[in-house]
Amino acid sequence: MTAKQKPTEYFGLTIPFLDHLNVVPEYAENGKSRISLEMKPEHANSFGVAHGGVVMTLLDFAMAAAARSCMNHPLGAITIDMTISFLRPSVGKIVVEGTVLKSGKTINYCEAVVLNELGEITAKSSGTFVLGKQNT
Repeated sequence: MTAKQKPTEYFGLTIPFLDHLNVVPEYAENGKSRISLEMKPEHANSFGVAHGGVVMTLLDFAMAAAARSCMNHPLGAITIDMTISFLRPSVGKIVVEGTVLKSGKTINYCEAVVLNELGEITAKSSGTFVLGKQNT
C-alpha cells in the first residue's frame, strides 16, 4: 500500500495485514461473512498453492467478522481457539465464508470454509471468539 492509498475498511476496522494481502471484504451481517482473495505468487508456498498461513488468516478473519456482525460490534474479535483442516490445495480466487454457530453474551462459536473457483471446500475451520472491549 502506498502512502496515497486509503486503507481498506474491513467492516468498520482498518487491518493493515489484510490490506497487505489484498483481501476483499464482501459482507458481514446477521452472523455471516464473506471475503475473497485473488491468489498471487507472494501468497504461495513451495508447492505453488496458497500458503497455510494465508488460508488460516482468511479463516480467522471471516469467523471474527461473522461474530462481530451478530451485534454490530465496533471493535475487533479476539480468537480464543481455532482448528483447521486442509482438504485440498487452494489456488486462483479464494472465497471464505464465516458463520456464527452460537452467539453468547461474551463467547461466540464460529465456523468458516474456504471455497475454490469450482465451489469446492479446500479448507475448513472452527473457532471460539470473544468480542473486544474498550480499554478504560
